Order: sequence, then C-alpha cells, then structure tokens
Amino acid sequence: MENQIFELQYAMDTFYFLVCGALVMWMAAGFAMLEAGLVRSKNTTEILTKNVALFAISCTMYLVCGYAIMYDGGLFLSGITEVDSAAVLADYAAREDGFNGGSIYSGASDFFFQVVFVATAMSIVSGAVAERMKLWAFLAFAVVMTGFIYPMEGAWTWGGASVFGMYSLGDDFGFSDFAGSGIVHMAGAAAALAGVILLGARKGKYGKNGEINAIPGANLPMATLGTFILWMGWFGFNGGSVLKLGDIASANSVAVVFMNTNAAAAGGLIGALILARILFKKADLTMALNGALAGLVAITAEPSTPTPLEATLIGLVGGLIVVVAILSLDKLKLDDPVGAISVHGVVGLFGLLVVPFTNDGATVGGQLVGALTIFVWVFGASFITWLVLKAVMGLRVTEEEEYEGVDLAECGMEAYPEFTSK
Repeated sequence: MENQIFELQYAMDTFYFLVCGALVMWMAAGFAMLEAGLVRSKNTTEILTKNVALFAISCTMYLVCGYAIMYDGGLFLSGITEVDSAAVLADYAAREDGFNGGSIYSGASDFFFQVVFVATAMSIVSGAVAERMKLWAFLAFAVVMTGFIYPMEGAWTWGGASVFGMYSLGDDFGFSDFAGSGIVHMAGAAAALAGVILLGARKGKYGKNGEINAIPGANLPMATLGTFILWMGWFGFNGGSVLKLGDIASANSVAVVFMNTNAAAAGGLIGALILARILFKKADLTMALNGALAGLVAITAEPSTPTPLEATLIGLVGGLIVVVAILSLDKLKLDDPVGAISVHGVVGLFGLLVVPFTNDGATVGGQLVGALTIFVWVFGASFITWLVLKAVMGLRVTEEEEYEGVDLAECGMEAYPEFTSK
C-alpha cells in the first residue's frame, strides 16, 4: 500500500513538473509576440527568427553541456530510458523537496524543466538588441550564453557549487532565489546590457542635442497578447519551482505561489499605469504591459512566503520601478526597444533584495552578494563574448540595412509584404 502511494505521488509530481515546464516553454511564444509587437514592422521577421532559433539553440546546448555544468548530471550521451522502480521509490521517499537537479531518476523531467528557464534567460537578450544586431552574431552569442555562461552561475546558485571553489552563495551567505529573479532574469538582462553597450543605439533614437525620440512598436495588440501569454506561463515558472505537488503541504504551497504570482502581476500593472498617467498625462499601454511583467519578475525571487497583500505591494513597487528605470536608461542613451533591461534587470535586483522581508532564511547581505556575483560574472563573460564576436564577424548591420529593415537584409522576407508600397 505504501509503495502504491509513493508511486502515485511520483507520477503526480512528474506530471506536474512536465506540465509546468510546458507552460514555461509557452513563454517563448509570449516573448516572441511581445518583441514582435514592440519593434517596427520592417524588423518583425528577424525578431521572430531569433526567438524560435534561440529556443532550439538553448535546448541543444543545455543538453550537450549546460546541464552537466550546472548540476553535474550529463544526459547527452547516457540518457535515461529505463530505471529500477524500487530504487526510484526508495530515492524519492527519502527526499523532502521532490525533484532536484542531478538525480539519475528524475533527470529527464528535471532537465526539461530547467532547459526552458535557460531559453527564458536568452529570450531577454533578444528584445534588448533588436532592430540593429546581425542575426548570426546573436545566435553565436546564444551558443555561449546557454552552453556556458548561464550554466556556470546556475551551478553556483541552484546547483549548490562553490563560486570558483571559494565560497557557497547558499551555505555561506544564505542567498535565496526561489524561481530566478536574479538567476534567470537579472542574468539575461546583464547579458543584454553588455550587448547594448557595445552595439550602440538605433539610428534616430537620440538626437544630437540630447533629445530622446520615441520609436513606436508596430503592433500593440500583438504585444498585449505576448504579455498575457507570459503572465500565464509564469504560473509554471513559479509554480513549478515548488518542485512537487503530491502531498498536502506542497499542494497548498503551489496554490499560494499561483495566487501571489497573479497578485504581483496585477499590482505591477496598476502601479506602472498610474505612474505613467502622472508623468505623461496619458494611459501608456507599453508601460502598463512592462509593469505587469515587472510585477512578475519582482515576485519570482520569493512567491511562497509573502501574504497576498505583500505580494501585491511587491508587484506594485516593481511596476513603479520599471517606469523610472526605462526613462533613466533612455537618459543614459542605452537603447532597449522593449524595456527588457529595466524589467528583468533592475526589477530582478529589487526582487532579490525584498526576499528577506518575507523569508527569514535570507539576509540583505547574502542577497547583495548573490546579486553581485551573478551580475559581475554574466556581464563580464558576456562583454568578452560580444567583443570577440564584434572582432570576428561584427555585431551591427549596415546603416542602409538598418534603414531598410533587417527583415530583408537578414531573412530575405517581410512579415507584412502586402502592406509594402512598391
């Protein structure tokens, strides 16, 4: 009877894990729609190509080497096709936290759940460098980011490895990041920031006298759809990070995480919308969309311990921060067409720093050390990688190609050919 109960729990937890992974995979569609909606129509095909290609590259590179680096659990050559049921149940029954990276028994499901997080981090880079980067330079960076840069910082955090053999972020500093405000989102933003600095702004974005020229996106309905897809996928992102479902405590934790994730997104959208109304005298849809995403990023570091009110306030503050951050980056002439660095980087840091206020196991000092470690590593390694790519193949399309749109230059086709005047 006891074995039957464990078998049912194992099946439920595995199924839940895989479904949550599929929800996170669906976020790739959200990023594609959001970015396609916020760029100009002449750059739509290329941004969609980047999003589908980066997902394939992420899955392949993490399978080849990334998972082994992060969890010392290589699957590429060995695979997992058959297991000893008795050994699985004995291993599973002895563990309190359900699945965890590196287990030979849960490696396939754990890999699937982890690989979609890798793709999420890489998707963040895509929007920030949109409309002026060479497609193949971006894809070459994706190989390094998903195969080495991200797995290294993932090993130091979720993987439990010491940082270059010197100290452990979790054991020595009490660093905590439940679902990846820093490990996934801030890391993606740090890589994007390095690329944006080397790439430069789009032509016409900033005037010679310091003025900032708005470059509106071509399809706000598509951007709105992308935001809702991301909002939905985030339930898998945070909810799946509970790691199991098959007991009362875990099921209740999953419900709390879902509730708080939704509350933070709503709070973020409201905060950004109100602040945009105060600053611009208008209801700015793009700020509202980024506000919802900021709320989601902010709560991702710890969605299981806040009350619903606290989660809403965390999201609301994240929504306020993202509006200020987007305006501030423009003043610094850091051109981010979709606001990815602000949403995932600045608010990701805020999400890490607010964890100790609801989770007694974390400290502000530990969160700062963890955030600094992630940022320095990812930004530094990414900057070097971008520099090498710039020297070898160049990062930016020509001025003429940028003017005509990178769809034709990079992909040889337009997203909306019937609307092009001949």
